[in-house]
Amino acid sequence: MPQQNEADVVTLGESMVLFQSMGDRSLMYESTFTKSLAGAESNVAIGLSRLGKKVRWISSLGTDPFGDFVMATLAGEGVDTTHVIRDEDAPTSVYFKDLKAYADPNVYYYRKHSAASRLHPGVIRSEWFDGAKHFHVTGITPAIGKETEETVRQAMILAHEKGLTISFDPNLRRKLWSAEKAREVLLSFIPLCDIYLPGIEEAQFLLGDLPVEEYGERFLAMGPKIVALKLGEEGAIGFTTGHSVKVPPFKIDHVVDTVGAGDSFAAGLLSVLLDSLEQLRTGNIPAEVVIEALERANTLGALATQFKGDWEGAPRLKELKGIMNGKPVSTR
Repeated sequence: MPQQNEADVVTLGESMVLFQSMGDRSLMYESTFTKSLAGAESNVAIGLSRLGKKVRWISSLGTDPFGDFVMATLAGEGVDTTHVIRDEDAPTSVYFKDLKAYADPNVYYYRKHSAASRLHPGVIRSEWFDGAKHFHVTGITPAIGKETEETVRQAMILAHEKGLTISFDPNLRRKLWSAEKAREVLLSFIPLCDIYLPGIEEAQFLLGDLPVEEYGERFLAMGPKIVALKLGEEGAIGFTTGHSVKVPPFKIDHVVDTVGAGDSFAAGLLSVLLDSLEQLRTGNIPAEVVIEALERANTLGALATQFKGDWEGAPRLKELKGIMNGKPVSTR
């Protein structure tokens, strides 16, 4: 009988309430908005839950209706929220997305002094990781508060001590901190992870302009067992010690909204690698596993660009397998 507190993945990070225009007008002229949930770590949590994995999400929320909405949405998606902190003295964050027909959306954050920005090392609990296999974090959380950088670092160290593998997506958000501070902190987290998930622009930001293969070599030398480098329209390339494999993109005809695509990529990749954790720990990951993980990651990342919202269109495992096999699930 499985223990009630088992989790395939634990993730730590801020979720916000997202408002976006109901129509096609810019924020300045729009008067009606839709409300949804957004946040890199909760996007990954929902994506993994829909793929059949047990996920535990850790964060801090206000005791306001927006915090209740975040809790209800995640619980409705099967995500374990029992360790979430509710802060009576700080609000739940919100942000607005300004869609552009000719470019990526502009986003406007209202997260300063939020409940999650007040996370500090003293709130970390060993039971966050009880019964868990893997810990996923991003570079967003360290940027949102005075002590959130050290909170994420100490959580990663504790997770490692408790035997969990760790993945880290730098998820660079230039609006949250200076380039110098971002580069320093993001580089410092790479040695603490087993799976590193940069995009090509993030690799360039961190290491300068290098050949793609050299990015893999340089990042692996910092400590991860596998580096999955996202190449946008060119697909992705996976690096393990002594090997690299490139997987072409999943083809789509048009893009609606790119926000959340990287989180969907992470969910797809992790959903495969979670079944090979012992091989991940030793660094002896078969090429066929890396290829399968990247194929699923590319597919989910591409599908995420086909709808407004960060996660709402994420497929269930049966749907995803049908899409990847060219046999979509019958709907009528």
